[in-house]
Amino acid sequence: MSERSAGLLLEARGVGKSFPGVRALQDMHLELRRGEVLALVGENGAGKSTLMKLLSGIYTADEGEFLLDGKPLQVSGPRDALEQGISIIHQEFNLMPDLTVAQNIFIGREPRAGRVFLADRALEAKAAELLDRLHLPLRPGQRVGDLTVAKQQMVEIAKALSYDARILIMDEPTAALNDAEVRVLHDLIRRFRTPDTAVIYISHRMDELKAISDRITVIRDGRYVETLDTATTTMPEVISRMVGREIAGGAGPEGVRDDRPVVLSVDRLSTKDLLNEVSFELREGEILGFAGLMGAGRTEVARALVGADPVASGTVSLRGKPVRITSPAEAAKHRIGYLSEDRKQLGLLLEQDVNANIGLSSVKERFQSFGFVRAKAMRARSRELVDALRIRTPSVDQTAKFLSGGNQQKVVIAKWLVKDCDVLIFDEPTRGIDVGAKEEIYRLLNDLAAQGKSIIMISSELPEVLRMSHRIVVMSEGRVTGQLAAAEATQESVMHLATLRPETETVR
Repeated sequence: MSERSAGLLLEARGVGKSFPGVRALQDMHLELRRGEVLALVGENGAGKSTLMKLLSGIYTADEGEFLLDGKPLQVSGPRDALEQGISIIHQEFNLMPDLTVAQNIFIGREPRAGRVFLADRALEAKAAELLDRLHLPLRPGQRVGDLTVAKQQMVEIAKALSYDARILIMDEPTAALNDAEVRVLHDLIRRFRTPDTAVIYISHRMDELKAISDRITVIRDGRYVETLDTATTTMPEVISRMVGREIAGGAGPEGVRDDRPVVLSVDRLSTKDLLNEVSFELREGEILGFAGLMGAGRTEVARALVGADPVASGTVSLRGKPVRITSPAEAAKHRIGYLSEDRKQLGLLLEQDVNANIGLSSVKERFQSFGFVRAKAMRARSRELVDALRIRTPSVDQTAKFLSGGNQQKVVIAKWLVKDCDVLIFDEPTRGIDVGAKEEIYRLLNDLAAQGKSIIMISSELPEVLRMSHRIVVMSEGRVTGQLAAAEATQESVMHLATLRPETETVR
């Protein structure tokens, strides 16, 4: 064994993988050293998740080989991967919503009282010890289906770290976490790393790479590009290798004039569980950002506005007229569209093709004449949006589940563009999306605002909120604690408002 090979924990050599109509990986190479955090970056559809699913036994490679400790690695399935010390945190959750946190973490490994019965107390105690050690704000007995997306991500992290893993693969682990939670996760990674373990870390958040990785491997269009030392490279260099083109930055938009008409007015909106007298206005052509820490109530505002959660009190008005919306379908009739943060559960028909996902919800109003569906017109519109949003798919006939996470997100956006809503609510619109695709979505949001659309944008990424918003509504624990114009908003001022206690006087 060579000196170089002796320092490697894992290798991928000439790996290839194809799906119907798609060459996902070709002649892929990867080297993971002992004791390092290796960042793996590339645009959506570059092949990152496919490579990781090969490693974790979900897929089987068509060609090439993997080596673990210099010996051929054969993985027959996810359970076999875990037994060989490879644990993965997927970008999309693999949780059972009707089970508790403890049951999800130790599914299939539950302590037993005798041969038949499960030892529930022992299970919860084991989970409580793990959660405490990881500093995660979860209770073992909580039902996972009742948790927010961010807390469900924490359950995935706890489950992965509960195994005696040598290689920990993290696929967008911080996409739903705020800055404080990201720091907790990075501390966990540093404690996990030893001379006999290593981490593969996939993230589209460029600032994280400097903070946590030792080296960065770049892939593009299913092929290996280059591996860079994090300490001696810059993020613009990484991005240019990822996308094969320069990505221009951009300042936030100028404020919307006060004389623009108010499209949506919310007055003292409250729900039974969290929201407490939330009030704000959304003007024509405005991007109104919503900022706050996890649990602040931003998503709950969106769900209440579109009738997904019942409203206890308060008034919602559209162009000065009070409306009562009791379901997302009714919200759509009022030309209010909601792009959920959980695209797979609430935004897509995964078993249907791209064309169906884009056009089906608008068939009656857009693509039907005299009771007949104008299929040709629907396909033409789907193709237009696939081109406009640069959705990477062989055709509009591709099944949605075979698209990368970022391209699935774009399909959901396309669906709402077809409906031509006046008010669009984007909840984490760039979650799990790479740098190049983010820029496209930013341009799209700005274009929509320039056309007179009114947009609410909820994001956990504070730089994104500051860049994109004309005004920012800041929330803490179910209340609005302040509203800031673009010109006066800074990371410090937003974080100050986001950490105010509910009894603190609201800042206007």
